[in-house]
Amino acid sequence: MSSYDSLRIPFVGVGCVPLHQGRVLLVRNHRGRWSTPGGHLNFGESPIDAAIRETREETGVTVRDLEFLAVTNDIIETAQKHYITIWFRGIVDDPTLTILDTAEIAEAVWCDPESLPSPRHLYFENLISGRTVSPFEGL
Repeated sequence: MSSYDSLRIPFVGVGCVPLHQGRVLLVRNHRGRWSTPGGHLNFGESPIDAAIRETREETGVTVRDLEFLAVTNDIIETAQKHYITIWFRGIVDDPTLTILDTAEIAEAVWCDPESLPSPRHLYFENLISGRTVSPFEGL
């Protein structure tokens, strides 16, 4: 075990806010928490490519024209994890949902941004509540 293994280093997460005809795509994990598609940034991968990949892996949806939204600083004390999450939003042409990552995702739905389900993941709650490192203007 190297000395780095014992350090508590933040992870880099990527979140994608897919939009189709005024609705936002949300996923629910098996613990009942809602968020948009997202996950870890892989070594050598760009954040935009990670957002596209995670959305496709989790929901079968292809997202395009990604725009930077914000960065959140997410400390999940109960899990003893710390994420820096880079958020993007993008457009979806075909809204057909197919959950491809059934080990992680229990449900995927298109929602009205004004009535989002809960409970929500801390990092998604940070984003929609405006607790960001950079400006956030809404979904």
